[in-house]
Amino acid sequence: MLERFKDWFSRQRHQRPSSQTEEWPVPGDASSRGLSTMRLIVLDLETTGLNPSRDQVIAIGAVAIEALTIPMRDQVDLILRRPELDIRETVLIHGIGPEALRSGHETEDALHHLLMWMNGDPILAFHSAFDQSFLEKLLRQQLDYRRRHTWLDVAELLPALYPERRATRLDEWIEQLGLTIDARHHAAADALVTAELTLMALHRGLKDDLSTFGALTDKLRDKRRLKRFHNSHLT
Repeated sequence: MLERFKDWFSRQRHQRPSSQTEEWPVPGDASSRGLSTMRLIVLDLETTGLNPSRDQVIAIGAVAIEALTIPMRDQVDLILRRPELDIRETVLIHGIGPEALRSGHETEDALHHLLMWMNGDPILAFHSAFDQSFLEKLLRQQLDYRRRHTWLDVAELLPALYPERRATRLDEWIEQLGLTIDARHHAAADALVTAELTLMALHRGLKDDLSTFGALTDKLRDKRRLKRFHNSHLT
C-alpha cells in the first residue's frame, strides 16, 4: 500500500494544482442528492493531542460510502511524514511511532491525494468538529486551501436515527449495534467502523423516508432545535 501511493504521488507531482485552488474539486450542494446513489466520505484522524491550536495530524484514514455500500477499494490510509513531532504522550494510543513518522508520506503529497480522492463529496466523522478543525488547519498551512466542505457528525446522526439506544461513545455504538471489529485507535480502522455504523443509520433513515442528504441534515437540525428548547426549559 505504501509503495503504491508513493508511485502515484511521483506520477502526479508535476500535475499538482497550484495554491490558488481553482483546479481542486469544488464541494457542491448535496442537499438534493439521493442517499441511495450519492458518494459520502467517512474520515478519521490520528493526532498528537486534542487541541487543534497546538497539536498536529499524523495519520488520515477515510472510507467512501457509495450507493449505500462500502467499496473496499475506495479507501485512504495515510501516515504523514512528520519526524519532527513529539508523539511520546500519544504513541500508546495510536501505535504510530517515530519510525512510521520518518517513513510516511510527504504531507503536501498526502493532502493533494486526499482532496482529489474526496472529490468535494460530503465528509462525515464521529464528533466531526474535532476532525474538521484539525483538517482545515492542516490544509490551510500546507496548501493554502480554504474551501468549505459539507460536514456531518455521525455522533449526532446515530442517536437521531436510533433514539431507543443509550450510547454516546464510538465503542458504545459499536457494541449497541452489534459490530465486530479487529482494531481501534487506528485512523483507517476507525474510519471503516464509523462508515459501517453510518451505513446502518442510512438504511434506517430510508425506512423513515429520509431519502436525500438534505432530508437527513434537516432531521439533525430539528433534533438540535428540540434539544435546545428542552434544555432552555430545564434552566
